[in-house]
Amino acid sequence: MRKYEGSAVFNGIAIGRISLYKKNDSTVKRRHVADILEEKARFENAVKKAVEQLNNLYEKALTEVGESSAGIFEAHVLMAEDEDYRESVFNIIENQSVNAEYAVACTADNYVAMFESMDDNYMKARAMDVKDVSNRIIAILKGKTERYQSEGDELIVVAEDLAPSETVQMDKSKVVAFVTRYGSSNSHTAILARTMNIPALIKVEYNEDIDGKEAIVDGYTGTLIIEPDEETKTILLSKRHKEEDRRKLLQELKGLPNVTKDGRKVEIYANIGAVSDTVSALENDAGGIGLFRSEFLYLGENTFPTEEQQFNAYKSVAEAMGGRKVIIRTLDIGADKQAHYFELAKEENPAMGLRATRICLTRPDIFKTQLRAILRASLFGNISIMFPMIISVEEVKKIKTIMEEVKAELRADGLPYKDVETGIMIETPASAIISDKLAAEVDFFSIGTNDLTQYTLAIDRQNEALADFYDPHHPAVLRLIEMVVKNGHDHNIWVGICGELAADLDLTKEFVRMGVDELSVAPPHILPLRQLIRNM
Repeated sequence: MRKYEGSAVFNGIAIGRISLYKKNDSTVKRRHVADILEEKARFENAVKKAVEQLNNLYEKALTEVGESSAGIFEAHVLMAEDEDYRESVFNIIENQSVNAEYAVACTADNYVAMFESMDDNYMKARAMDVKDVSNRIIAILKGKTERYQSEGDELIVVAEDLAPSETVQMDKSKVVAFVTRYGSSNSHTAILARTMNIPALIKVEYNEDIDGKEAIVDGYTGTLIIEPDEETKTILLSKRHKEEDRRKLLQELKGLPNVTKDGRKVEIYANIGAVSDTVSALENDAGGIGLFRSEFLYLGENTFPTEEQQFNAYKSVAEAMGGRKVIIRTLDIGADKQAHYFELAKEENPAMGLRATRICLTRPDIFKTQLRAILRASLFGNISIMFPMIISVEEVKKIKTIMEEVKAELRADGLPYKDVETGIMIETPASAIISDKLAAEVDFFSIGTNDLTQYTLAIDRQNEALADFYDPHHPAVLRLIEMVVKNGHDHNIWVGICGELAADLDLTKEFVRMGVDELSVAPPHILPLRQLIRNM
């Protein structure tokens, strides 16, 4: 029996046989060519075929894993057809008289180096996309086709890393877990694992002789166990059965109210980042959507989403939730969420820089487009709007002025809308301390505990070196939350929490005592939270 330690990106226990995934050899040789035009034509034809393959993968992914995960293939099409990418390949072919495969490989290396040198983690992750698209084009030029071969059921797929195109081609009915040597909690493999509801590990330094061997993935401890002995197998299978029984019991809570034994009701909503996430929200019996992260409509794109694109997304969520409340957070780009086409200047401390509502107020054209789309979509459900990173009453008043301008424009264009509930996120000590003043301006507060904690403690929550100092249960954080709840209620507005602490079961009783009206969490946390509240 051997054990390999890694990091879990999705919990659970899976037992199966290791299927080591090996990629096709993407190395290329430099060849001198006499016919430059022919090489350019070969490249153009390979791109056309790659786009055709990617469109097919998009349709397959749409069916299997939903619109959010499938969207990466739309981005890959844009990358394959990118004019700068094409021009780079052509220049290398022309200037060096080399074969198209070599020109594509050089271009990919340049793009990967550029992305990997960026400070932003999201942009760094795009290096993997460039590699994936370029390897596809190279494989077509070399006359090779990548295929995923698997035999047997209950496979634990182990790989260096997995590109979206590779995971989509797998037979999902056979895969019970993913294990990779590289990757991050935001990698496509991790996202897919969460979508498929199967355990996944990253940063596992395995040996290749594990291929074909029986193994167990423990997503709770981040451990890959090769050829487990009977005692280990019995313990972990028992652990899995208990987890399955717990999930079945939770299903019995569907349709029941979130009410404590003494009659205190707490709304439990879902946090989502894509239209397709409404499926999980409804499956887990969410009372509504407490946080729709609209910035995901902007991330991974090459240009701003249009008003129609946004309108259709907001309308789809509102309709899917069938009259349940849907709170849309306006654009929260900046800090760790960057979109290159915003052309934001590099900042020494982006977490405290130009982000979220600050961008919206300095670039009202972007803001107005989003507000128009949300207000138009309000006719199709129960939509509310929430503004992030507010620190002053003046900001709220500026937002209100812009909202009125947008409404006037919609009326002039003959486009109907509803007046919607508006609220703000309390994410800074500043907004918490003046929450009595802010409460007079809005209909609700939603406390973003992730940022509130890092700003209160002066600790970058993404800095692993400070993990031992980062304490989300710090008394200062809890005092600010209680202050916000009291000030909100004193002004007759409701107060919710949509940050990670909303799902922290160790704090639920404290939040109920404070009088928190609503908790918004990732869909899988809804029923466990309901169970705890009903047992109070």
